[in-house]
Amino acid sequence: MLNGSCLCGAVTFLAKGPARDPAACHCSQCRKQSGHYWAAVQVMDDDLTINGDVRWYSASAAAKRGFCPTCGSFLFWKGRDEPDTGVALGALDGPTGLHLERHIFTADKGDYYDITDRVPQEEQENG
Repeated sequence: MLNGSCLCGAVTFLAKGPARDPAACHCSQCRKQSGHYWAAVQVMDDDLTINGDVRWYSASAAAKRGFCPTCGSFLFWKGRDEPDTGVALGALDGPTGLHLERHIFTADKGDYYDITDRVPQEEQENG
């Protein structure tokens, strides 16, 4: 079980099911919304309980992003018609036992940093 919250605590969430595919996204949209790359884990919607007012921004035809309207914390990424939601790893409370499994959209990463860990990289370009 994983729980977490936004910076101000107005939005909290609980993930009861397994967390899958911890990944760091380097696409320009994630970088612009988070201020750097964004790390998330996928949780099935039926296993995710969200409390508080989450605002959703449709960043593209493919997905929307959920954030706290009070403090602005970027908490969720939801693909259209997908049965799961990406939950921000940085918003989780306490030890998670999770480790990144991949870096995605590395062809779109910022030029101001290097990816130097040994986690596999996927260079697909942001469509």
